[in-house]
Amino acid sequence: MEILGILNVTPDSFSDGGKWDSEQAALGRGLELVEDGATIVDIGGESTRPGATPISSEEEWSRIGSVITNLLERDIQVSVDTYHAETARRAIAAGVPIINDVTGGRVEPEIHDVVADSDALYVLQHSRGGAVTTNDTAQYDSIIDDIAAEMSVAIEKAVAKGITQDRIILDPGLGFSKVGDQDWEVLRGLDRLMGLLPGRWLIGHSRKRFLASVSDDRDLATALVTSQLVGQVWGVRVHDAKSSAAATRIVRKIHG
Repeated sequence: MEILGILNVTPDSFSDGGKWDSEQAALGRGLELVEDGATIVDIGGESTRPGATPISSEEEWSRIGSVITNLLERDIQVSVDTYHAETARRAIAAGVPIINDVTGGRVEPEIHDVVADSDALYVLQHSRGGAVTTNDTAQYDSIIDDIAAEMSVAIEKAVAKGITQDRIILDPGLGFSKVGDQDWEVLRGLDRLMGLLPGRWLIGHSRKRFLASVSDDRDLATALVTSQLVGQVWGVRVHDAKSSAAATRIVRKIHG
């Protein structure tokens, strides 16, 4: 299972905004994530938390471009968390093999053309609304069926642009247009969702608000959820790579 270590080169991300918003600090954190067990460093230059201010692709690239280059030069696997087509284009040109789009192409559909013209993998996440989602979009008749139906449409659009199915990684978008127990419903229904939409799946549960209902220690809760996903999903996206890497090792020791 891949462990995507989150590197937010932003001043306003929900959990660690401002901690790694200089080039030197971001590079150091990226190296630390790998040392802690991350197999991929997922770099983002724009916060998508509720209430965050959207930025241009130019500003986004100014935050992350040099960090990407430095990590790639060290042979570190990198993914870029962006919904901007131009940022994706520049990242792919720099050698980035994975584009992680939290909007699934809804905000800038041109991102599908950019990825289609490359060999990059494309993480297609479920969300609603704009790039920054809000709680008023979290209305579902049947959350698993609704997510499956909406993601099916997004997949069809990506494939129609030329992104082959084998390059698409699916993400149910925990915390995006989902509130309260809805995230737990998604995790409980993950087997059925994966049955409706076969393929590789990425789960981004790290430090999210729904975990606070079970523990004050969100990194501990994150690692416990990670342990339940080993052997089930392609990857997890986490802030604390060390605890999730340890959780995966323990599961493998027990189950072989």
